[in-house]
Amino acid sequence: MLLVLGGAYAWSAARSIQQEHIAELLGDVAYFVTSARQALRSGSPDLVTNEAERYFQLYGTQVLVVDRSGSPWAYGGDEPTVLDEATSAQIQLALSGRRGELPEPVLPWALTDSVMVEPVLDNGDAIGAVVITASVDVAREAILEQWALLLGGAILATSVGVFVVFRLANWVLGPVRRVDAAMEAIERGDVEARIADETGPPELRSMILIFNRMAQQIERVMARQQEFALNASHELRNPLSALLVRVEYLSTGLDAEWDRDIEETREEGRRMIRILDTLLNLARSSQRGDAVDVVDVAAIIRGRVEAWAQVASQSALTLDIDGDAVVWSMTDRTILESAFDAVLDNAVKFSPSGTRVLVSVHGPAQGCEIVVRDQGPGVDTDELAHLTDRFWRSPRNRSTPGSGLGLAIAADLLHAIGGSLRVESPDEGGLAVHLRLASGGVSWRTP
Repeated sequence: MLLVLGGAYAWSAARSIQQEHIAELLGDVAYFVTSARQALRSGSPDLVTNEAERYFQLYGTQVLVVDRSGSPWAYGGDEPTVLDEATSAQIQLALSGRRGELPEPVLPWALTDSVMVEPVLDNGDAIGAVVITASVDVAREAILEQWALLLGGAILATSVGVFVVFRLANWVLGPVRRVDAAMEAIERGDVEARIADETGPPELRSMILIFNRMAQQIERVMARQQEFALNASHELRNPLSALLVRVEYLSTGLDAEWDRDIEETREEGRRMIRILDTLLNLARSSQRGDAVDVVDVAAIIRGRVEAWAQVASQSALTLDIDGDAVVWSMTDRTILESAFDAVLDNAVKFSPSGTRVLVSVHGPAQGCEIVVRDQGPGVDTDELAHLTDRFWRSPRNRSTPGSGLGLAIAADLLHAIGGSLRVESPDEGGLAVHLRLASGGVSWRTP
């Protein structure tokens, strides 16, 4: 808007100054035409020469009077030189009794000396012509001065406008940014995030109040759900354990034909206990706080592999680890250990006796990656997408103890710290589970 309006005003000011300059020249030309008519009638050029000299000294404008033949007859200022073709053409037009065209307004840098030619008429006949050559420096300076003032005013107005707009935008968008920050904190797991500053437009202040109440209600609901899961898991473990004890007591008084039923009852009880343990871990993981720190991922994984070595040996499995010796990363140690334990438990559970489970740790530039590779039965390609679904189990593995929550919990835990879990089915069989930590933190390695 400033460019359009300012440009129109600048061109209007330039035209006005040039027209004023032309109007002044027209008045001067009319005056000298009267003087030239008297001088040409009397045949005395001094009548106009003296006035033309004073005019030149005052304004620097040259005045030339030509006679009927077009020859210089009187002048004021420098001695007249050879006239250019345009001026000569205007003189011939004036000597024929016609007026020349007025100069058209142009841009300041295109201005040239103004040349105006006016016929000197006596009883309708042209007896000569007056030629005025005026410098346009004064007009050019006036135009540039007007443009400089306009530019300064535009810059000042723009600066004030930008300042006001930024202050207004910050006032309006500040609450929105605070809401974004609070939502991002809640997404990371900090359900206690609130917006304390309630500045801004009334509509946005109302939005902040509603957001805080919503976040408080979400926190209350999540707390109740977690407490329910924890309490239910604890409360169910005790009667379930008591029920298994009673089964063991009753089994002592039954015949051998009941052994199979008793063993199936024991297995169902143990399965219920495993499900309750999984629910407890899931509820506790939802209560975690941010404990992000720079840790050696390779050392953590080695420690967990050693802890699982005895469990694996009971199934005649071998746990091997390779990769980088030291891999530093900024992450949550507890969440990493819990996710890795869930994946390794899944690998040990489904691996046949006499096979090995290979764990590798690498620290590429895009983030730390842990791969758990087993030699179990694996799954079909179309089943890979369901492995991280809760309570999903492959039809071929329904007889294997488990609840179908291990990989789902590991995926949720990694997602909470910005990581991811990906499952592949190698051509050689088995499963390869990739645990990738977030690349936004610190991650480097030492071979």
